[in-house]
Amino acid sequence: MVAAEFAPKLGVKLACVERDRVGGDCLWTGCVPSKALLASAKAAHTMRHADAYGLTPVDPQVDTAKVWSRIKAIQARLAQTDDNPERFRKEGVDVLFGQARLTSATTVLVGEEEHTARFILLATGSRPATPPIEGLAEAGFLSSESIFELGRAPSSLVMIGAGPISIELAQAANRLGVEVTVLQRGDRVLTREEPELVDRLLAKLRAEGVEVQTGIEIDRVQARSTDGRKVVHSGQRLWAAEEIFVAAGRAPNIERLGLEEIGVNVDRRGVVVDDKLRTSVKTIYAAGDVAGRYLFTHSAGYEAARAIRNMFLPGSSGGEFLVPWCTFTDPELAHAGLTEAQAREQHGDGDIQVWCQDLSHSDRARAESTDDGELRIVTVKGRIVGAHALAPAAGELVGELALAIERKLKLTELASVVHVYPTISLAVQQIAGQASYARAEKYSWLVRSDA
Repeated sequence: MVAAEFAPKLGVKLACVERDRVGGDCLWTGCVPSKALLASAKAAHTMRHADAYGLTPVDPQVDTAKVWSRIKAIQARLAQTDDNPERFRKEGVDVLFGQARLTSATTVLVGEEEHTARFILLATGSRPATPPIEGLAEAGFLSSESIFELGRAPSSLVMIGAGPISIELAQAANRLGVEVTVLQRGDRVLTREEPELVDRLLAKLRAEGVEVQTGIEIDRVQARSTDGRKVVHSGQRLWAAEEIFVAAGRAPNIERLGLEEIGVNVDRRGVVVDDKLRTSVKTIYAAGDVAGRYLFTHSAGYEAARAIRNMFLPGSSGGEFLVPWCTFTDPELAHAGLTEAQAREQHGDGDIQVWCQDLSHSDRARAESTDDGELRIVTVKGRIVGAHALAPAAGELVGELALAIERKLKLTELASVVHVYPTISLAVQQIAGQASYARAEKYSWLVRSDA
């Protein structure tokens, strides 16, 4: 979709091929429905805990059928407007529906009709991976591709995997009255994040009633004939629920495209690309999940625009680029750049410094009873290389820090950026102020005396 918006601005004639629904994973199975679900769950949670705001708490009457209906209404509204095929056709884009298969470096077969182009962009995305667990397929399970097709939430869930998708959905479902157990094979959840911030978030989820079990090796799954519940077995332990939700990674959509037949190299992560997003066939590029680099909608859009730029404009755009991300729990957990461990591994211990600001020192967070959080900034020789926030709207806050990392700014430089008070993002200026004060102490001997 991003390529379809950008290319016509360059005078490029473009056709998009879609085998299912315009909008893809983000609209139908990912970002949009999950965030709509999170919003409903947060409202229910706030009602239960209204005493934190000086109000009488109430137990909401949750009908998840109405919640699911709201999600589908939001999706329909987007499908009729921003993601409407007619919007792209009005921009001169040909929108073709059907299964695509590449027949050469410049031709694509859609149905029985072959189309020729100067360049081809692969943006077929990814799908939930299915782990090889005995009995899982026979018992049946939900994934992000199927759970929002239901008419209502299951009464109970056992979730396999503890990445962002699973953790977000676990908190949301629990807040809506669903009994939730999360099973993680490894020792930690959200393994790419700062461990201390994850521990704080995990403590909150457990306090809300989400059961999280780590170090679980699942042996098998079965559906009980007596009550229809699905049972997950691990040694002598078992967990039963109405449904099993699998969130154990993603698999690239590379099948039935004819890629290997025309010489496009692929591996387990997806289509192999260089730093210009070009595949092993020079007229074919790939962007997004199918290229196996960053599995986010925002990075996919950036890559698509970069690929179009490299196809048609002089002077190619390459090299690594910074991709921040956010796990949209409550509070949100946002990430940009290196973790402390990564910084120490890459730069050694001597020049690393980690600056922290707890939200208990944020007037805005205290005013809103949301002061269980923290902002962390990692520096190397004073330059910002990583930023991590556990805070309300952390995904909004981290953009400023991502820019600072991208531009190789020193932390002290952010002290001169006046932030609005009272805001959560004021914590950025406060941390930068700490760094500036520490630096100023070295020059205290220069302060003029009254004499």
